[in-house]
Parts: sequence; structure tokens; C-alpha cells
Amino acid sequence: MQARILVIDDEESVRFTFENLLNDNGYRADSAADFDSSLEMIRRESYDLIFSDIFLGGKTGIDILREIRKTDSRPQFVFMTGRPHMETALEAVRLGAFDYIPKPFKSDTVLRVVRMALQHKALTDEKERYRTNLEAIFRSVNDAIVTLDRDLRVIELNDAAQTICGLNCEAKGKPLPEAPGGCGGTCLPLVKEALDSRQPAMLLRVECRRNGRLPLVVTVTASPLFDRFRHFCGTVLVVRDETRITRIEKERGELSRLHRMVGKSEPMQKVYRLIEALTDLPSTVLISGESGTGKELVADALHREGVRSPRPFVRVNCAALNESLLESELFGHVKGAFTGALRDRAGRFEKADGGTIFLDEIGDITPSLQLRLLRVLQEREFERVGSSTTIKVDVRVIAATNQDLKEKVRVGSFRADLYYRLKVVHIVLPPLRERSGDLALLVSYFIEQFNAKLGKSVSRLSSEALEALSRHGWPGNVRELEHVLEHAFVVASGPIITPSELPGDLGETAAAAPAASRQRTAPESLMQALEKAGWNKSKAARLLGVDRRTVYRKMEEYGILEP
Repeated sequence: MQARILVIDDEESVRFTFENLLNDNGYRADSAADFDSSLEMIRRESYDLIFSDIFLGGKTGIDILREIRKTDSRPQFVFMTGRPHMETALEAVRLGAFDYIPKPFKSDTVLRVVRMALQHKALTDEKERYRTNLEAIFRSVNDAIVTLDRDLRVIELNDAAQTICGLNCEAKGKPLPEAPGGCGGTCLPLVKEALDSRQPAMLLRVECRRNGRLPLVVTVTASPLFDRFRHFCGTVLVVRDETRITRIEKERGELSRLHRMVGKSEPMQKVYRLIEALTDLPSTVLISGESGTGKELVADALHREGVRSPRPFVRVNCAALNESLLESELFGHVKGAFTGALRDRAGRFEKADGGTIFLDEIGDITPSLQLRLLRVLQEREFERVGSSTTIKVDVRVIAATNQDLKEKVRVGSFRADLYYRLKVVHIVLPPLRERSGDLALLVSYFIEQFNAKLGKSVSRLSSEALEALSRHGWPGNVRELEHVLEHAFVVASGPIITPSELPGDLGETAAAAPAASRQRTAPESLMQALEKAGWNKSKAARLLGVDRRTVYRKMEEYGILEP
């Protein structure tokens, strides 16, 4: 399209010269002689570029620019005058004029300025289109989006942030924990994790308790924010309301995710139900299960889903320290209590006051520590090492072990009274081999995680790779699966992970499996998936980790008919 240009000058010869020059060079030029007529033309037509004399009788070109900038920022302005004045030039630039040229001027100078001004306008218009589109997307997304700087101050937020998080425009510029109308801070630990690691972090389906409002079930993602120079400058927080979906899944008894736990098998449904029943209770909980089943995730969910979520969640690995160090770590010490105790130090129980302490590998603590721990559980009080002053705390204790504590009690290496005090409520986590139906869900979850973490775009596993995972016994459980998939992601060169990209024995087993054997098992796996999905092809495809067309093709290949 031809660029529209307006020339404003009270000298008819200047207007005539400009119009002819511009029209002869492919532009559409109009002219006006004074302030009023020029404004009338500008209101009636849309101009790309305006040349205006500074002095127009009783008014000036600066006055025209001021009027237009009140409603329209699009036209480029170039001022011209036979009496240049520095103060006038500075005012023109301040108002956004593109250039300032003195009279008299040459034709090639005018045409050069026109080309540069129109190029600048094209770039400005493109930038504005991008900004408008991004703003429209930002405001229309149903998820709450909040951008934060490195000090947790709110930079920007969309409309959904008010609905979901209770935040409004008054929150801008304020630290998130102090923002008016905000929630109870469920997402703050996640934001701090993203700030510290500069890696994406996620909370799946955690309960968000908002001030004076009904709680929501949300999935929260915190991702690092970089400027155009790739300098780290903050975090983008995305909060998705999954309350309705979670309620429907609960009604159907098919909750597929809770916090960072993934799985919809019946053993996991039992775990979810126990967690939901325990979240707001102070009861001590013992979590048992094989290594890698996710005991810490259960403890984390119990804390984050409950009323103690704003308070500290303190983790202690009881197997990592010897007796004296663990005692000091748990209960603290005073200055001079032992060699190297140069100052008073609070223990983990004090730091967890009002919140939750998670004692991992509880089966490894010594008999003397068992006795001290029993007193804390019974009396909610203790003394620091080397002190006689009693400290009272309000702490919920969650313990975990991969050992058979009942057997340790039988042989006398674990106190029976402590065992029963810990086992007020017992959550047993199933091994992965007993929840094979969750494998495809877990694979999808880790694909999502590693794509974000490693900057990849893997879409799925091939059917052969998924079959290899299905045949594996998983002695390391979900943690082993996570490591297997991370290895595959690192070496993967395409969007689909194949058996050759699986580590060690898994890849070799898949490669060595005879084709005939795979063909014999394929119909059985397909039938199981179809029956489990109620013969819904899309659901069956998701369970198998393949696309829907593959399901239809395999049904035809094996002669499987829908009942």
C-alpha cells in the first residue's frame, strides 16, 4: 500500500513542492495550511508520516504533535523550519518527533528522511502488533500468570491472577508475600526454588488456602525469567486451577495426581485418600516403602496440603550422620557442649516449630536417640545438647523407612514404644512393579519435566521402548524410572525415544527381544489397554504411549474387533 503523507506549512510554494515531489516518487501526499485544517484532515484520514512547519501563525507544529499524541501514537513526525531553535528541537524530540530538518532543503534529503521515517514506523508498528497480541494472550489465559523480579516483587499479572490468587493491580511493585489480597503463600517455596536453581519447578495439585476464600486445588509452575541479553532477572509464576477436575476425579475414584505424586492405580488411590484424611490433623505418620517409591513426596504433600503449609518443612536424613552429630542436628547445642561447639545452635526441631519435621530413614537411629525422640513425641519438649533448659515445640513428626521396623522391634534393635508412637497412622507406599498401570502416566510426567529442564522437545517413547520399560522389574522404583528417562533424554536425538537410547540392560533387552515374541505380546498389551480404557481409542493410546492412529492400525493388523 502507498504510504500516506501530510505536509503542513503556511507557505503555498512549500506545500506545492512537497506534494509534487512525494507524489512523483510513489507516495500519496496531502497538504494543509494551518493548525485547524491539519487537525481536521488528521482526524479524517490515517497518515503514516507528517511533515510540519514549526511556526503556523498563532499555533505551532508542536501544538499539532501534542494534540495527536493524546489519541494516536502511530504517525511519524518530521519538523521543518527556517529558524532552528535548540529549545524547540528538544521539545519536539521529547514528544516523539522522528527528525528535525532546517529550510531550505534538497529533494534527496527529503526522500531520504521519508524512507527512514517509514522504515522506523514499520518497525514500530510490528513491535506494537507483537505487544498487543502478547497482551491479549496474557489477559485471556485462564491460568494466573505473575511475573516477579529477583526480590519477589510483582512486576506484572493478568486478570486470572485476581480470580485464582486474589492478587490485584495494587500488588504491583510489592513483594509477593506482602501483596494485598494474596493467598497464604503456598507457592513461595517453589518460587524461591526456581530463583535459587534458575531451573523450572512445579507443584502438582496442591491445595491453595486463600485468605477468607474457599481453598483451591492448583498446579503451580515457576520458571526462570531472562531479559533480552539472557541475564537472569526473576521468575514467571503460572497457577492453574484444577479444583473442578480434581473433584470430578475424586467422584470417580480416579485421582491421577496429588502434589508431586503421579498415578491412578488403586494402591495410589488408597495413599491419596489417607493423605487427604490426614492433612489437617496433628497425628504422627510413619511412611514405609522400598527405596525410590516417593516417601519424601508423601511427607511433602502431607505438609503442603495441610494448615501447617505456611510454616517450615524441615527434612533430616537420619542415616547420613553418626549419633553425636545427629543428636546435635536434631536438638541443637549450646556453646562449649563439645569440642567445636563455638556458639549456641538451634536444632531441626526448633527450626520446625509450628510446622513439620520429616525424619527419613528413621530405622537407622541408635537406641539412645530413640529414647530422646520418644520423649519429644510424648511431651513435645527437649533440651539442647549441653543444656538443662527445656524447650517446648509444636511440631508434627513424619517419619519414613525402607526397613521392616516390626522385625527390628522383634529382634530388639528398635524400641517397641517408639515404633507404636510413630505408627499412629501408617502409610505403605506400593513398589512400582505393583502399580504397572501407572507407568505410562509417570513416563508422560517425566517427559514434561525433562523437556522443561533440559530444553528438549521429546513427545513420547516408541512402543518398543515403552514395552521394554513394562518388562523391567524396577528394583529402584520411581526414582530408577526417573534416572532411566533422564539418561534417555540426554542421548535422544529426535522427538521419539527408542530402545537404543535406554540405558544399559534395558536397551539391550529391548534390542535382543525377538520380533516374533514382541508380536505375540503386542495384541495382549493392546487388549488390556482397550479394556482398561473402556474401548476408548484415545485413552488406550495414552496408556500405551502411542498415537490414536497406531491403535487403529494395530487393531486392524491383529483382527481385534470392538465388542
